Amino acid sequence: MKLLKEMPIITIVTIPFIYLAYIWNMLPKQVPLHWNINGEIDRYGSKLELLLIPILLPLLIYVIFLIIPIIDPKKRIKKMGKKYYNLKFLLTLFMSTFAIIIIYYAQNKSITNPNYLVLIVGILFIILGNYYKTIKPNYFLGIKTPWTLESDVIWKKTHYLAGILWFIGGILIMILSLILDTKWNFRIFIGITIVIALIPILYSFILYKKQKIA
Repeated sequence: MKLLKEMPIITIVTIPFIYLAYIWNMLPKQVPLHWNINGEIDRYGSKLELLLIPILLPLLIYVIFLIIPIIDPKKRIKKMGKKYYNLKFLLTLFMSTFAIIIIYYAQNKSITNPNYLVLIVGILFIILGNYYKTIKPNYFLGIKTPWTLESDVIWKKTHYLAGILWFIGGILIMILSLILDTKWNFRIFIGITIVIALIPILYSFILYKKQKIA
């Protein structure tokens, strides 16, 4: 029964491998493996390296999600129930899609618009933003600072704020990816990522200090 439930996600994981197998004989021995922010190829390598893309993206993410509930010492991940499965499904789907896009670009030796990759990451931020508030205190997922792990209240408040920030940040990244040139878009993307990552950490520390004073 459990295997049957996992079959949709397993199918999603295999799609990039199937796609890569389908185009394998069409690929030259040397394929582009890295592009700069302008979408220009700056590194070539063996097409065998393309195998790492579906392995390190959808497959690795899926395996991590399978292992976490097993090794979670307090079994809090299981309390997320269906929400954990949905998060696993969405992130695996995202990584599989990302892997297919990268393989496609390697096959065609070009990126039509590097901003599209940033836009896709914006979608990931929106997904994470939607799920932050549902993550129970644990040692594996979420914002794991000494202060969030110290208090369930601090964990909840920090992840509520993080959810809002990552959701808004993701939408902003998507919009800017459609209107800005590549260089400015990449710089602003890095800036937004730093801000939405650091603010919840700082917030958890402030909450901890207030709790100690009280």
